[in-house]
Amino acid sequence: GHCRLLCKPSALAQHLVRSLGRSAALRGGRWPWPRWPQLQMLWQLLQAPEPEPVVARELLQLSDAGLVALDWLVGPWGAAGGGGGVSSPVLLLIPNAAGKVTGGLLQLGLRALERGFIPVIFNRRGHNGCPLTTPRLQPFGDPGDLREAVTYLRCRHPSASLLAVSEGSGSGLLLAYLGESGSSSRLAAAACLSPIFRGRDWFEAGMPWLYEWPLLLHLKQGLSRYVGALAEVVDTDRLLGSRSLRELEETLFCRTRSRPTSWESYWERNEPLRDADEAAVPVLCLCSADDPVRGPPGHSLPRELFRSSPFFFLLLTPHGGHCGFPRRGPGRCWAHEAVLEYFRAMAEFLRTEERRKGMPRPR
Repeated sequence: GHCRLLCKPSALAQHLVRSLGRSAALRGGRWPWPRWPQLQMLWQLLQAPEPEPVVARELLQLSDAGLVALDWLVGPWGAAGGGGGVSSPVLLLIPNAAGKVTGGLLQLGLRALERGFIPVIFNRRGHNGCPLTTPRLQPFGDPGDLREAVTYLRCRHPSASLLAVSEGSGSGLLLAYLGESGSSSRLAAAACLSPIFRGRDWFEAGMPWLYEWPLLLHLKQGLSRYVGALAEVVDTDRLLGSRSLRELEETLFCRTRSRPTSWESYWERNEPLRDADEAAVPVLCLCSADDPVRGPPGHSLPRELFRSSPFFFLLLTPHGGHCGFPRRGPGRCWAHEAVLEYFRAMAEFLRTEERRKGMPRPR
């Protein structure tokens, strides 16, 4: 299907090439207008998932009394997990950095539910209706809250494999978590759909207005609910008057009343790939060369990382837009099928390695 896998040669890479090569997701049934990335992106954003998912929300209190929300997809069938057992793999879904849970992300959760996964959406503080109990939001690449959520999921499902997949700019959070946690991430595998690898460059370059303005309005609408609480720490007039995502990000996290910092210092602590060399979990990054949001592939794709690290795999396709990857027929997004096939291949490879080495599976 004209896709290329860029990675460091290894036994795992060979197994992944064979598995994805057999996958029907990468062959045929493509979008009839492949050279319109903006249309592909809009088509995926505006399409409602079918069938409409049923979600059960759980609020998780963090160590500083803040709250994040975990939305468990229980399907249109009303039974939690869609039949998944206690050892079914848990799939953690991470929305974009604006907290927008797109129809595509919900569709991926439903496809995973049908295949026996237990999907759950991670909502940051103040995002997607999650109450903001502290005057603090989560910076772009600060994985502290995600780490506590992963610890909770591991305690709740101690015998299950824990997997994670992120969408768009939400990948900055997942990549930062994998780098900071290293071999202690508690994840078996991860995947990123149309990830943003270089956060600072992305904010400074800006995006097409078709994508930036809806996200900016979505963020402002959510923040307007907490103007009273946020007034203690930021200039709320400047915040709600921001004319770009960069201005909003800088107002929220750099120009604070208590601990102001520079834009440069902020990104030293929040670049998604700042600790990428420490990552010890296989990560599939599915990217399109014509992504209008990430930017030109020559500048925005860290190809050297995929050539040098045995844990990073880049599946690059010529067309697909940003989190689009549309196709005809059921599922509508071939990237979802590729990600689920990747997780299946990873589980198969790990089982084979355990049998070959005679090692017991870690509890």
